[in-house]
Amino acid sequence: MTSSRTLQAALFAVTGMALLGFIDNFVKLMAQEIGLWQFHLARSVMVLAVLLPVALALGWQVRPNRIGAVAFRSFFVATAMIFYFGAVAVLPIAQVGAGLFTAPIFVLVISTLFYGMQIGPTRKLAVALGFAGVLLLLRPDAGSFTAFSLIPVLAGLCYGYGAVCTRVYCEGESTAALVVGFFIVLGLWGLAGVVYFWATGTITDPRLDGFFGTGWQPWTQAGLFWTVAQGVVSVVGISCLTRAYQISEASRVAVFEYAFLISGGGWAYILWGEAPDLLGFLGMGLIVLAGVVILTRGERDAQPA
Repeated sequence: MTSSRTLQAALFAVTGMALLGFIDNFVKLMAQEIGLWQFHLARSVMVLAVLLPVALALGWQVRPNRIGAVAFRSFFVATAMIFYFGAVAVLPIAQVGAGLFTAPIFVLVISTLFYGMQIGPTRKLAVALGFAGVLLLLRPDAGSFTAFSLIPVLAGLCYGYGAVCTRVYCEGESTAALVVGFFIVLGLWGLAGVVYFWATGTITDPRLDGFFGTGWQPWTQAGLFWTVAQGVVSVVGISCLTRAYQISEASRVAVFEYAFLISGGGWAYILWGEAPDLLGFLGMGLIVLAGVVILTRGERDAQPA
């Protein structure tokens, strides 16, 4: 029975991440039409307009038990998505995805430094391997390195701390409350960016790159299409992933999230001809290896002797 549920969870997780890896490849096209802030504001309004009535009709608990804790957690997860989508518009999705999936490494580091978690030599080695993978992926001594190259790792840091907050501060909160809180904060991020550009009277900010630095644009048919498509597919993908976490243990499901790198990188190669070089592949491999070791070793450590 357990193996059957694990298989079901794996199928849901892989399906969800495959859908997200596919649709996120088209952020590049969307970034030619609208800005990051406009996208997040519009998508959040669309998702909440559908999600809230459905949640109320089905009797899901939308109101959090601890509003402050859910808001705190939502801030970090939403900020991770701001960094992630801003980077996907201008960097190869495989590189950005690998940066985001440094999250298990940061979860371990943050939990050890600030929450008193004790870790053994195996997971310490995994952390070292993971950061070596980050260095190979970013290559800070290379001529092409810019501060913008760090954005994917910042996404991983914020996403990792969001995961810590989920476990430490949001125990007992419903999935619906966490999802709604996330989209509310993400929408507020979008609103803040739109208001900033409106208040300054600028459409683009030369100090920021592309998607990050673009204010509200008139809606085009392509911009509206990709925003709606992103919203629909991402909700289906996130729903699949949420279902996976509901029917199996988190540590087992999280390993299958790395299917995103295969899907995102594979579609990037098919659609745009993007592919990391040899050192990039090696760096991604080390990050994946570190994440899998941390997740699976954590599950073993949590089992009673």
